[in-house]
Amino acid sequence: MELLSVNVGRRKAAEYTGAPSGHTGIDKRPVRGPVLVSAPGAKGVGGSGLAGDEICDLRHHGGNDQAVYAYAREDLDAWQRTLGRDLPDGAFGENLTTSGVDVNGAKIGERWRVGSDLVLEVTSGRIPCRTFQGHLDEKGWVKRFTDGDAPGAYLRVIAPGEIRAGDVIEIIHRPDHEVTVGLQFRAVTTDKALLPRLLAAGDALHPGTAERARKYVAQQAAAVTV
Repeated sequence: MELLSVNVGRRKAAEYTGAPSGHTGIDKRPVRGPVLVSAPGAKGVGGSGLAGDEICDLRHHGGNDQAVYAYAREDLDAWQRTLGRDLPDGAFGENLTTSGVDVNGAKIGERWRVGSDLVLEVTSGRIPCRTFQGHLDEKGWVKRFTDGDAPGAYLRVIAPGEIRAGDVIEIIHRPDHEVTVGLQFRAVTTDKALLPRLLAAGDALHPGTAERARKYVAQQAAAVTV
């Protein structure tokens, strides 16, 4: 399992509608040399976990629980065939383009060591937005990406460290529950009946998703007692 590229984006004016601030950092490009990755801070205050990577919409992106976004090269290749266009590393706005990692099958709370020091923990799948659709310039992209069921994974930083292309990725902890990135993604997008199952992931689950799951469980319980 390998890190193919480390990708960062610079703030620039969005050439499409949908970016809330009128600017975006979604256009990630591979960089040479080491990049420091560390916890960026709370949601709404902290941005990306990668030094030199800019996030313009702190309301929806960035923060400790979405510090790093990883996407598999294998899934990019599949989308290349579907869309009939080239998708270079970083094309989906991912910070880490991986090879040999089952990103969508990763369990919430699973921990990866990247390089010698960095340790990351899987928190959730990526929910597509209008900025993503505008960046790719693909009609109906939000729905197509959702239906594709390959969201990639957001990760939090457990131990900071420097990484670079070519680093080995090692799974150092895999929880014994069955809540994968794919299951979490389906629960919050297309099948809310799956939400109660997410709570098995415990504190590793993204706080926003955990709150949504608990609210759904409470609503279902209330409906039964009426």
